[in-house]
Amino acid sequence: MKLHDVGLIGLRVMGSNLALNMADNGYSVAIYNRTYSVGQQVIKDNPDANLTLFEHLKDFVAALSKPRKVILMVQAGKPVDYVIADLLPLLDQGDIIIDGGNSNFNDTIKRTKELESKGFRYLGVGISGGEEGARFGPAIMPGGSKDSYQYVQPIFEAIAAKADDGLPCVDYIGADGAGHYVKMVHNGIEYADMQLIAESYALLKHLGGLTNKELSEVFNEWNQGELDSYLIEITAQIFKTKDPETNNDLIDMILDRAAQKGTGKWTTEEALNTGTDASLLTSAVYARLMSSKKDERVHASKILKYDAPKLSMNKKEFVEMVRQALYASKIIAYAQGFDLMKNAAKLHNWDLNFESIAKIFRAGCIIRAKFLNIISDAYGKNKNLVNLMLDDTFSNTLQKYQFNLRKTITKAVIHGVSTPAFTAAISYFDAYRTKNSSANLIQAQRDLFGAHTFERIDKKGDFHHNW
Repeated sequence: MKLHDVGLIGLRVMGSNLALNMADNGYSVAIYNRTYSVGQQVIKDNPDANLTLFEHLKDFVAALSKPRKVILMVQAGKPVDYVIADLLPLLDQGDIIIDGGNSNFNDTIKRTKELESKGFRYLGVGISGGEEGARFGPAIMPGGSKDSYQYVQPIFEAIAAKADDGLPCVDYIGADGAGHYVKMVHNGIEYADMQLIAESYALLKHLGGLTNKELSEVFNEWNQGELDSYLIEITAQIFKTKDPETNNDLIDMILDRAAQKGTGKWTTEEALNTGTDASLLTSAVYARLMSSKKDERVHASKILKYDAPKLSMNKKEFVEMVRQALYASKIIAYAQGFDLMKNAAKLHNWDLNFESIAKIFRAGCIIRAKFLNIISDAYGKNKNLVNLMLDDTFSNTLQKYQFNLRKTITKAVIHGVSTPAFTAAISYFDAYRTKNSSANLIQAQRDLFGAHTFERIDKKGDFHHNW
């Protein structure tokens, strides 16, 4: 019987495309899906691909070369545990199970310990890029033991997206749940990036009066400069797309209610768990929650009225003001994301290489952007960089652009346009650069009502005052 290089379980959109990607790169791939007809459709649609479908799990496992490499592309949570439970009696010690879904990193840590104690290898792998990325080159974030990673490294490097310098967008991240953690933070940054772009759109359209055609042109122009990124590119495309049913601009036919799948919420929870100020990333999650209250917002708009003044500003000047605000806020969003990873690394004893992580994000994934080269350079110069905002390149840009970020928020507030992400960005920036904050008053209050003690500026120790 022919033995296959790798096996993949779970043939929905991401799984089937990842299998085809591996097959395109010369690997023989065994595939399995609990619902056999799903696999049959994949074979029917791709008859010439180097894929072999198996109806029974035991036959699928038997067809893999040792050590067996089994990639799971199933729904996160209990479904992963169910598949692992079915697999284990059929595997040998030393075989490798690879979870390529959006699993919570805590689950990955738990599964790694359990499986390694039984002699199996386990990798928790973050994969970003959606359907197109899975098919033609995603960004890949592998976590687990480095010994286990070496068995799949050639496969991942072959199928990963390639950056402009030709390097594959994959590298070993760290032990147990590190890969899924970095993928989670990627998604948290993605939430913030999208919210900042949405707020820019709200300002330009509803305050600046730009048409959808003008918006497409503006975002296309922005994509030629320092905002060059996948999200800016697709935003320009969205504004010029017509609805085939009405021939109206499709953007105007879409209900303003944004959904989410949970990774943004996990990022928010982790910010609290690690004691990290990720207020900009968190604001994007709250903005989606507010967007879900469509009926309430419609009702409130009739009661909580505000007669905003007209914008008295040159359109070209207004567009540039928003562009600078967007770029400055984008820097701050990434600063928070990398700070969260830094604090998690200390907590979980992960040796994260931030230069490498930034390079992984350069292609294939949703947040891919030109300025990730600047981030990788920043950590290349100083791997112990405390905060991205302190890198010379970024600090100089923030110095130059902060006024227009402040001006953008001022215009938004005066004219009644909600910009929670922009506002969180400047608040974080100002808090971080504040030498003497107001927290001394909070400590005084805590000591007065609860005897929680305080530190002094003139000597070390904890002190209490009889107020």
